[in-house]
Amino acid sequence: MSETAVAPTSAAPKTDVLLHADNLVAGYLPGVNILNGCSIEVAKGELVGIIGPNGAGKSTLLKALFGLVKIHSGTVTMGGEDITGMKANQLVARGVGFVPQTNNVFPSLSVEENMRMGVFLRPKVFEERWKFICDLFPTLWERRTQRAGAMSGGERQMVAMARALMMNPSVLLLDEPSAGLSPVRQDETFLRTRMINKAGVSVIMVEQNARRCLQICDRGYVLDQGKDAYTGTGRELQADPKVISLYLGTLAEDVEGAAKSA
Repeated sequence: MSETAVAPTSAAPKTDVLLHADNLVAGYLPGVNILNGCSIEVAKGELVGIIGPNGAGKSTLLKALFGLVKIHSGTVTMGGEDITGMKANQLVARGVGFVPQTNNVFPSLSVEENMRMGVFLRPKVFEERWKFICDLFPTLWERRTQRAGAMSGGERQMVAMARALMMNPSVLLLDEPSAGLSPVRQDETFLRTRMINKAGVSVIMVEQNARRCLQICDRGYVLDQGKDAYTGTGRELQADPKVISLYLGTLAEDVEGAAKSA
């Protein structure tokens, strides 16, 4: 069991847990583990943030959940079904969406063509899902013929998130969605993330901007050395002295410095 900074007060009952990872040990090479017994869960309709120092295993965790990193031991279940080790296309069909930090759009394709690629497994639902996406993000309809590679970083991030939503996922995995964006674009990305969550999609978000992540998430996990070191509500983690001194102080200063230099 992980060390807990504070007792979570808003954790959902076990019957509401959508996706649960238990004691994951995983890595890119045999015998070289990045995750060392990590356990997290997300409930239906919940937004969960994951923060921690560089090298803690945050992105590796999402990739393991999405079948892109070998799980050496531990289990992942979704809706009671064991999905440990399933391939990415199988997970997409079961309602798991993933937006990687980089290379997350088809740059030579238009916005609308990117959306069509998002439903390659179920092309008949394109019109229905495309309408939903345009209602959620009207800008995409206005830019539907624009080539994704010609868009700004923040706009490409919106395309990537929208394409992942085309398959109507139950849970969306976001890997550092604000990375490399200006402060204004970061604000837009956090707003979109909350909008997606409010539309009924559970979200697990790895984020370098720790304070902003904890401000919008229902619950958070702090990863360290491949384990979930602390957990609690976003508000609790923001206020916990140990979490502040070990993680939030340095990360917040880094973000502030980046904002001033932008």
